[in-house]
Amino acid sequence: MQPDLTELLRRARGLVARGGRVLGIAGAPGAGKSTLAAELVAAWGDGAQLLPMDGFHLADDELARLRRGDRKGAPDTFDVDGYVAALGRVRARRADVLVPRFDRSLEAAIAGSLRVSVATELVVTEGNYLLLDAPGWCDVRPLLDECWLLVADDEVRAAQLVARHVAHGRTDEAARAWVLAVDEPNAALVARASGDADLVVRR
Repeated sequence: MQPDLTELLRRARGLVARGGRVLGIAGAPGAGKSTLAAELVAAWGDGAQLLPMDGFHLADDELARLRRGDRKGAPDTFDVDGYVAALGRVRARRADVLVPRFDRSLEAAIAGSLRVSVATELVVTEGNYLLLDAPGWCDVRPLLDECWLLVADDEVRAAQLVARHVAHGRTDEAARAWVLAVDEPNAALVARASGDADLVVRR
């Protein structure tokens, strides 16, 4: 079942009307966070922008140095301090903020790719760990005016992850192995260690 975009858009408008600006969408890998965030921004129009957490992936060279390349996507494979700093600057609204985006075709973050304008009414940020109760990540939630948790059927979510990995160059066998070894433990962590959301959205 698809979330009711009209109702979610109404809720986001209410958030902004109350003086809020930064909306988070959290959830397990493959839950559909990026899709929902993009749909919400498109429905809002020119006054909304994305600030994706995935842009703060550590580079592959750094992951290799840290010996974490075989579990890219885990909480400690992100620049959480950089993400928190960017959110803080966006909330301060003193100047435009340049943030990176993650290019799935390159499997790499591209620095300075997105400009969050001071004039932006609604900033939507999405990622697995926005509600995670862990060092570094626990600094994210206070910077969000509201945070929703997107929950999807596990079988559907896993199938979408496999399809995504295949679309970006992995064999079906390698994609399934990655989902089992990396994505699903991350999904279990999100389910186990996330704080309360303002709204649970099911699909």
